Amino acid sequence: MSSDPRLTLARPDLASEALEGWIPAARYARPRRMQAAVPSTAIRREPRAEAEQLDQLLLGERFDVLEIRDGFAWGQSVRDGYVGHVAFGALAPEGPPPTHRVQVVLSYGFDGPSIKSRPTGPISLNSLVTVTAREGRLALCDAGFWMPESHLAPLGDFSGDPAAVAEAHLGAAYLWGGREGCGLDCSGLVQQALLACGRACPRDSDLQQALGVHVDPSGLERGDLVFWRGHVAMMVDAVRMVHANAHHMAVAIEPLAEATDRIVAAGGGEPVAFRRPLDRARPQAG
Repeated sequence: MSSDPRLTLARPDLASEALEGWIPAARYARPRRMQAAVPSTAIRREPRAEAEQLDQLLLGERFDVLEIRDGFAWGQSVRDGYVGHVAFGALAPEGPPPTHRVQVVLSYGFDGPSIKSRPTGPISLNSLVTVTAREGRLALCDAGFWMPESHLAPLGDFSGDPAAVAEAHLGAAYLWGGREGCGLDCSGLVQQALLACGRACPRDSDLQQALGVHVDPSGLERGDLVFWRGHVAMMVDAVRMVHANAHHMAVAIEPLAEATDRIVAAGGGEPVAFRRPLDRARPQAG
């Protein structure tokens, strides 16, 4: 069991009951499972609206709440295990199990079964919904709005090329802690690409460095991951990579050698690892 504070629902005063006997705390409690009721919401370091965003919950993703205080819920994301504070108003009680995930980078929901009705969104890739009805080309979701059915995929129906998923985000803004389609950070882009292909992926780049197997840099292939200290990119071929980065402040494609020269010049050093993620599917719940 991990004791990494990013992934451990425990503080000195309070911890999940599942950690009793493993992590010392003054009190243990059973988390209450809830879910994101808005297109995206921040998981923050502290229970303040201006606190650092560490991660995001996307629509329908589950969040285990252990404490509610000052308008924030402290808990843990079920999908990637990240611990932090979420605005309580962005959460709803857990609904029925999701039936579909969003399979496009960005979509919208509509108040009625017409694309001319009032929109909600944007709604990002890998968001989770339960389809309850269909009319024409639209599907009614448990969140109360209608979505284009072509933008949804049944759970278990995955994309086949993580690099293509990453490339589909080209031009999206760089956003620290972001996973949403219009703003991501480096590890958020990699996580979204791998999740869309049914592959388990942790949230931060140092955790992602344990994925798959080592690969020699002379034999890089599409989909391989390249790591620096605090940064990760995905190869689109043997020479070029796609990454969300603070140089372009966007998702961009560039030669690995060019990016490495710039990172070294800025003091970030040479790549520290080259990994090939294993092609292993996972359920898309959470």
